[in-house]
Amino acid sequence: MKEMLLKYLQESNVSISIEQVLLNFLVSIILSIVIYLAYRYSHSKAVYSQRFNVSLAMLTIITTMVMNVIGNNIALSLGMVGALSIVRFRTAIKDPRDSVYIFWCIVVGICCGVSEYTIAAVGSAILFIFLLIFGHIKSNDRYLLVIHASTEVEEEIEKAILVFYDGEANMRVKNTTSERVEYIYELSQRIINSSKDKGNINKKLYELDGVERVNLVCQNEDINR
Repeated sequence: MKEMLLKYLQESNVSISIEQVLLNFLVSIILSIVIYLAYRYSHSKAVYSQRFNVSLAMLTIITTMVMNVIGNNIALSLGMVGALSIVRFRTAIKDPRDSVYIFWCIVVGICCGVSEYTIAAVGSAILFIFLLIFGHIKSNDRYLLVIHASTEVEEEIEKAILVFYDGEANMRVKNTTSERVEYIYELSQRIINSSKDKGNINKKLYELDGVERVNLVCQNEDINR
């Protein structure tokens, strides 16, 4: 048993040739460019981060480097796992798609490091097409309608919002003092689109005496980058 284990460890310590290493890096660079282009064209201008995109390409090459170092060496692989376990990533993932790209880069780097070019190329091609088709899908935007007015027109404001949005606007906040009132209504994109033929809600509200300020704020998670 000991002899078999020793023989296995000796066979697993065979280093790969320089030609194989160069080929692994070449394929890794080509596929990292594919990932770079996929991220570039699947994200809008407001969301796209060029520095993060370059980091993705570098992550693919770095993972390939790590796999070339490890090779078939079990002892070295265990030591590498222990060394990498102390790394802590503090960068917040603000777009769920970014985590997909990070995992894609790591998998491609692993495949290139062990010379599994077919799996890396076919998988990258499928993901590239999929992300180009569905990458522009955005979450539904939410809007907050913020109204500042005098307490004397509370009933008029609530009635105007009820009529204008056909009762679909959700009141989230109502702050009042002895003289002032603040409303915050939550609106969806569908509600805003369906009410466009009725005119502008701002003009409707400003026609009421006592309305001081009306703000419409878009809550979009994609702009927090």
